[in-house]
Amino acid sequence: MAGPTYGPQVLDHYLHPRHVGSLDPQDAQVGTALVGSPELGQVLKLQIRLRDGTIESACFRAFGCGAAIAAGSLATEWLQGRSLDQALAIRSQDFVQALDLPPAKLHCALLAEDAIRGAVTDYTQKHS
Repeated sequence: MAGPTYGPQVLDHYLHPRHVGSLDPQDAQVGTALVGSPELGQVLKLQIRLRDGTIESACFRAFGCGAAIAAGSLATEWLQGRSLDQALAIRSQDFVQALDLPPAKLHCALLAEDAIRGAVTDYTQKHS
């Protein structure tokens, strides 16, 4: 049985992931999220660094399928230059549309949305 067929956007981000890496999670300007489940085979770590209320950089590491890696990569591109409110406005459906994800991979889009929310929450908690 064949797996889902990926479109060119997923393949591009999977073969050439953007902003792979890690930031210091102890840095007060960094928000970190670790979402997913190793038991289910999908884990996404997403980090954001802010300066003057704007996300100046974002990076990710992912363990999972090509769609999860592509969603993490795309999230880092979308987050840079946005405010926290703008970041929170990014929804899983945005990933589905941009990556043309097949229905079997919708959970990868949800993973990316959860990672964004988690990173914003971590950053916000550091500053409350």
